[in-house]
Amino acid sequence: MAKQIVECIPNFSEARNPEIIQTIANSISIIPDVQILDQHSDLDHNRTVITFVGPKAAVEKAAFDSIKMAAQHIDLNHHTGEHPRIGATDVVPFVPISGITMEECIEMAHRVAKRVATELNIPVYLYEEAAQNPDRKNLENIRKGQYEGLKQEILTNPKRQPDYGPHQLGPAGATVIGARSPLIAFNVYLTTEDVEIAQKIAKTIRFSNGGLRFVKAMGVLVDGRAQVSMNLTNFRKTAIAQVVEMIRREALRYGVGVHHSELVGLIPQEAIDDAAIWYLQLDQFEKNQILENRLAELAVEQIAPASSEPTFLDQLASASPTPGGGSAAAYSGAMAAALVCMVGRVTLGKKKYAEVETLMLSIIDEAANLKNQLEECVQKDAAAFEGFMQARRLPKETPEQIATREEAITAASYQAALIPLEVAQTSHKVLHLALSALAKGNANAISDAATAAALCQASVTGAAHNIRINLIGLDDQEKAVSILGQIAQIEAQTQEITEKIPQLIKERSL
Repeated sequence: MAKQIVECIPNFSEARNPEIIQTIANSISIIPDVQILDQHSDLDHNRTVITFVGPKAAVEKAAFDSIKMAAQHIDLNHHTGEHPRIGATDVVPFVPISGITMEECIEMAHRVAKRVATELNIPVYLYEEAAQNPDRKNLENIRKGQYEGLKQEILTNPKRQPDYGPHQLGPAGATVIGARSPLIAFNVYLTTEDVEIAQKIAKTIRFSNGGLRFVKAMGVLVDGRAQVSMNLTNFRKTAIAQVVEMIRREALRYGVGVHHSELVGLIPQEAIDDAAIWYLQLDQFEKNQILENRLAELAVEQIAPASSEPTFLDQLASASPTPGGGSAAAYSGAMAAALVCMVGRVTLGKKKYAEVETLMLSIIDEAANLKNQLEECVQKDAAAFEGFMQARRLPKETPEQIATREEAITAASYQAALIPLEVAQTSHKVLHLALSALAKGNANAISDAATAAALCQASVTGAAHNIRINLIGLDDQEKAVSILGQIAQIEAQTQEITEKIPQLIKERSL
């Protein structure tokens, strides 16, 4: 499994006070497992962009803490700069890099947005893939009028009200939070101080005015030079070299040229490679012709195992007694939880299901946690069985050895019954979530929710079979009766819930 890496690139409305920037950066860097990759401040824009990465939970905390710190130190009423902005923390995108999906980044955006609105009393707008309103997918639509304009409109215009938080702006303004694919922040400086030329070129090249697809652009004055400031949202479909050449051609119309360009933050290696290939006209070029790429391939080939690891199903089908039925029961429950997550995610962002958005987010969070617990139980059940077999192999030559062996078998039997009991309890919780997803989730996914419920029932039944078998070796009848009573109750409740499924499917299919 790939290591979980999320990228976050918050933009702060401050660049002229190094102490404030350092304070914000420190609030990010002190979070364990979070690494700051880049920090870029522009004095004319009066804006700082910090790029950091880490696992999901750590990145969420770092994002929230930095927003909180910026709100404490930046007052938009006293802020000036070339770059449009509506907040002290203007925009916070989450980008999936490795081991995480776009859907998970969308959920991160919602969680952080709700927390910022609730705990910091800051209005939050959702954009890009996290947008609940199609008009807010594009950041420029949300920032229309900037802080000063939004401060008035948010009070009276329903279309400008936030997705979360109060309907008024304080000194920290509003924050835009979302999820998106990697983009390139790229600026081209012209050999002129006439900002109108940069503005005309930006209008020509940006997609919203009929220009290049996946290009957002504006013209500004920076360091006494006209600058075309851009975000390239899909460098694979609109290459960076193509953008530069179009700017160069348009600049010639006005008797100016390209002075230089700059990156804001990081750029994928692939984008640089593509630009080099384009300018050098290497039509027959292959990526493995780059020395470093070929060396990396050889390194991977040398350390790669001769054969891939067997899958769980391969292991289950082998002659080995582990993993066995108990692990399979846990795996069934984990699959059910994964399906519940899927139903929740295909419900999010749909206008028709806006009223159940909060419920779906809660269902997804809980189902994801339960899935992780059940995945752990797959291994724990196999380990418990191995422990039982080790107890059975203990010597029994003397009375002392016999007593020790019987004590070990009793303890191992009890543990071997507790794991499937945990599986049954956890899968029963998933079943309740599946029922909610079936009742309230996207109607196009009701069969998926119903399948999740069926897998939960199979998980509980399989776990019950394993419990009863494992308890045969348990001499402590009090413990055995307690466990048997608990599993019987779970089975009865499971049966009661699953009996409702056919009617619920019928009702939602009408």
